[in-house]
Amino acid sequence: MSNRADTRPAVPVPGAAATPHAVRDVLSTTTAGNALPEILALPLADRHRLLATGEIGAEELRVQAADWATRADSHYRACTELREPTGGLRLGVKDTVDVRGFATRLGLRHYRHHPRATAAVLRDVTHAEVVAKVVTTELNIGVGTGCVNPYFPHIDPAGSSTGSGVAVAANICDVSLGTDVLGSVRWPAGRCGVVGLRVTHHPRNLPGVFPLSPAMDAPGWVARTADDLAFAWEHLGLGAPVPAGGRLRVGVPRELHRDGVLDPEIARAVARTAELLRAAGHTVVDADLGELWDCRADAWQLCARDAWDGYQDWRARIGDDLLDSTLAALRAGADVGDDEYAAVRDRMTRLRASLPAHFADRAVDAWLLPLDPALPRPRGTVPPAASTIPVPGDPRYDREIGFTPVASFAGLPAITFPAGIAPVLDAPIAMQLVAGAHQEGALIAAAQDVAHALGDLRLRPRIANAPSVQGSSEE
Repeated sequence: MSNRADTRPAVPVPGAAATPHAVRDVLSTTTAGNALPEILALPLADRHRLLATGEIGAEELRVQAADWATRADSHYRACTELREPTGGLRLGVKDTVDVRGFATRLGLRHYRHHPRATAAVLRDVTHAEVVAKVVTTELNIGVGTGCVNPYFPHIDPAGSSTGSGVAVAANICDVSLGTDVLGSVRWPAGRCGVVGLRVTHHPRNLPGVFPLSPAMDAPGWVARTADDLAFAWEHLGLGAPVPAGGRLRVGVPRELHRDGVLDPEIARAVARTAELLRAAGHTVVDADLGELWDCRADAWQLCARDAWDGYQDWRARIGDDLLDSTLAALRAGADVGDDEYAAVRDRMTRLRASLPAHFADRAVDAWLLPLDPALPRPRGTVPPAASTIPVPGDPRYDREIGFTPVASFAGLPAITFPAGIAPVLDAPIAMQLVAGAHQEGALIAAAQDVAHALGDLRLRPRIANAPSVQGSSEE
């Protein structure tokens, strides 16, 4: 049965076809008694204010949050370890990021590491408590986690930070920390209808984070909405305050207009999002993305080779049998020769040094890109991937490398946010904005502008009314 609410109005993309009856019928069978408690559905800023004034009791919130989280995780399977909250915002942390007192499992079945210290990216976080370690794929590079998408159960939540997106969408956590190499935070956030922010790459954030491709590895934060992310960004001390009333000059890459680059539904969504940004006071222009567009394949090659080289060091310590899909992704890196690897690293160094001039020459502050060139497909309609790494020479290679590597290869921050729901397939559509280094606050503010214009999409998790059977799991 579905865990989607029936009352959410569709936000269609103009010209999209009607939802197939078979999909809609499956999605409509919900149980009102298992709806998310309203106290948890409140925006984080409102909840914080009501707690401060005593209009909500801290104990009432704690009890309802604990009860909901255990029931929700039984259904959505987002967590490897879950604890009852005691106060502060509920924080989930990806299973590849160390938290003292929790085991780090790296998405593996048997491996356990019990860190003595918490990862650097979490050490200065305030007003939050880690209540969950959340699911990831094997070694950040495998396929599949068994998580269920809370708002779109027919859509695979995707990405290695799957648990980070699912735990937040399911309201098991208020905010979640993942890692984003080539889109590992942005994909789950987009597929789950929530907001994901990849932060500017900096080596100081990486101690205590399992490395996949150290030159591109970056933390990423997930929240249910742009408003929740803005509140958490300031309340938890994650970065500089979100600017009020700031206006960006946003570039839409001309490369997106080439034949075959975007499916029609996605092209319409880009145009719609650009209109919403203009209406909010931002300037939107067409401009050539240039080398940032051309580097996307290099990012995949770099990640593949880094993962393969790292695996030579990890394998003796891990001692786990890996899935064939994980091994296939790792072996893709063995095909990246030393000369090609060195050339890619040199290109990254040159590109990052040229970024200030890149933005200045085009007179843009940020780039608007879709999360993907096509709608996410329903589970079961696409054959299981043999590898998460696109293989050069594949007929779909240009589509598979996607758009997320633009921020990754450049080391830039990027935010993904809901841009509507396509009636065809009842699928979420997500956009992303990529800005200059350390402009996370400006990205959050722009995502808020789009969200306020779209209005409430009425995305609410529900739990199917099925009996709990000890030792069993739903498939």
